[in-house]
Amino acid sequence: MTDLSKRSIVKMVALTAVAAAALVGCGKKEEAPKAEAPAAAPAKAEPLKIAFAYVGPVGDGGWTFAHDNGRKEVEKAFGDKVVTSFVEKVPESADAERVIRDMVGQGNKLIFGTTFGYMEPMLKVAADSKDVKFEHATGYKTADNMRTYDSRTYEGAYMAGVIAGKMTKTNTLGVVASIAIPEVVRNINSFTLGAQSVNPKVKTKVVWVNEWFNPPKETEAATSLINGGADVLMQNTDSSAVLQTAEKMGKRAFGWDSDMTAYGPKAHLGSAVINWGPYYVKAVGEALEGKWSTGQSWWGVKEGAIDMVNVAADVPEDTQKKIAEIKAGLKDGSFSIWKGPIVDQAGKEVLAKDAVADDKFLGGVMFYVKGVEGKIPGK
Repeated sequence: MTDLSKRSIVKMVALTAVAAAALVGCGKKEEAPKAEAPAAAPAKAEPLKIAFAYVGPVGDGGWTFAHDNGRKEVEKAFGDKVVTSFVEKVPESADAERVIRDMVGQGNKLIFGTTFGYMEPMLKVAADSKDVKFEHATGYKTADNMRTYDSRTYEGAYMAGVIAGKMTKTNTLGVVASIAIPEVVRNINSFTLGAQSVNPKVKTKVVWVNEWFNPPKETEAATSLINGGADVLMQNTDSSAVLQTAEKMGKRAFGWDSDMTAYGPKAHLGSAVINWGPYYVKAVGEALEGKWSTGQSWWGVKEGAIDMVNVAADVPEDTQKKIAEIKAGLKDGSFSIWKGPIVDQAGKEVLAKDAVADDKFLGGVMFYVKGVEGKIPGK
């Protein structure tokens, strides 16, 4: 390389350095490209707040216990999409309206009232809370934002009757009854019809306690029935007192609403249970998806809401087989419990031969069938 070439290169480097220094002196510099900010995550939807009003304590072992198991099924099915709460021992009185209004005030958008006596209070609150959805168990009145749901407990009562008719030695059955409404009267009759289907000699005695949950009164009623000759008891009350009384007095009885085997294992013939889980999951799913609408639902064996479980080992095999056949017939519609001829206790025909009762008929049952003794309170 010549000296001229070397000088040219040195000169070029020097000029480049001067230019760079000038740029720095003017406060200009080459900036690195900025990294793009990450896209904002979509806002997480607020969970649906759901409240349950219970007429009894969660630990009653029966009706309320069954509803609370259904609430737990909702939590299991929907996880953090829902937040559930409950208030137990809410009386069927004006106090129910106060509790339900408080549930609305706490931001609940779906409220379940789990007993017949909440119907009017819920209607009042629903009228003032159009953005809240209400579900009422066992009632018959609806509104645009209130619907009803129920279980066909008479199916469980009928199956209990079939077992009782086979197991009784005195041909006298007993029922501890709660409130004189069609639901309860229908269950007493269905129990009797089931027993008569295998043993026409049976008669049914009834003691009314006029409450859903009152263990001392239930115990007293059960004791009275046993002292009156009943050796197999059923109940339409919410505690395990009837089964426990039968256990102490050496008689037999059924669990009601929930599996009560553990409360009286020697007395227990089977439990007519309600599974509220399928309905509660369906209802909550509809609310979450914006598909909820008013109406009425009445679920039974067909929908998986009613069952007879833990039938005692000493129940004859042919009777256990008959129970299985009844379940299958109720599922596929080939068997009807309320099929004529059926007469009331005075001998008057209430359902003609081969006629099958529809839901309207069943919803208005306020008479005893032949074989039930006594009178319905208020009749």
